[in-house]
Amino acid sequence: MSQYNDFYGGGGGGGYVAGSPYGGANSPGGFGRKSETSHSLRPMTIHQLLSANQAHADADWMLDDTEIGQVTIVAHIASVQVQATNSQYILDDGSGRIEVRRWIDSSVEDESEKLGIVEGVYVRVLGSLKMFGNKKYINATHIRPVSSPAEIYFHVLEAMTVTLIWERGPPPRPGQSPQEGVPKSSVYSAQPVQSTDSEQYAHLPKLHRAIVAFMQKQPPSEVGVHVGAIARAVGGDAVSISDALDKLSDEGLAFSTIDESHYQLAT
Repeated sequence: MSQYNDFYGGGGGGGYVAGSPYGGANSPGGFGRKSETSHSLRPMTIHQLLSANQAHADADWMLDDTEIGQVTIVAHIASVQVQATNSQYILDDGSGRIEVRRWIDSSVEDESEKLGIVEGVYVRVLGSLKMFGNKKYINATHIRPVSSPAEIYFHVLEAMTVTLIWERGPPPRPGQSPQEGVPKSSVYSAQPVQSTDSEQYAHLPKLHRAIVAFMQKQPPSEVGVHVGAIARAVGGDAVSISDALDKLSDEGLAFSTIDESHYQLAT
């Protein structure tokens, strides 16, 4: 789909202003995630980003039971503030406003104004959702002006399409019935929780047993169960869920898998 490729461009090319090393994959301001979702790119609206949540400070961002990795938005620059180490943009796409920060590499000339990344224009931003001082912002890795008015509409439609696919599954292919196009439940789907009567877990507090029961009901997976899914299924605040998982790990009943946000029961 040539239009899709034109709109997204290449890494650092196609008129993008790239972020500094501070926004790299393994840097303090970058992604640093191990799961596959963290390396995927999802088109979103600002309202969706503002509605995302974390089970705890180190957990992945989630929206409607779906893990969020890297994101892209298309929005209007309402204001620009250039500082010594970073440029801050307030972006508005009609669904909300969010701050975007792009770190500046002092060894490279800033070409933002030359490329037309100024107040009053529409831009496409690629980056990751972050939180500082209870305020969400996007840590940008690439920013560029939109290539045409059609890109704005394309992005809105694409964000809607991706959201519906996550909610309802992909549309059926030619000759496929609608039921065949609906995916089976995933580890991120909240399901009814029943406590376990196993003697192995009988000594555990109620919350811990509920966590175990929920994890036992999930399909086998090397990735494990996301803490966000656990929190939504069993209830409780982020601290209590984190403490419970720590205790299960200390007792050898559970262990983290691909990162500190995914757990699996010990067999």
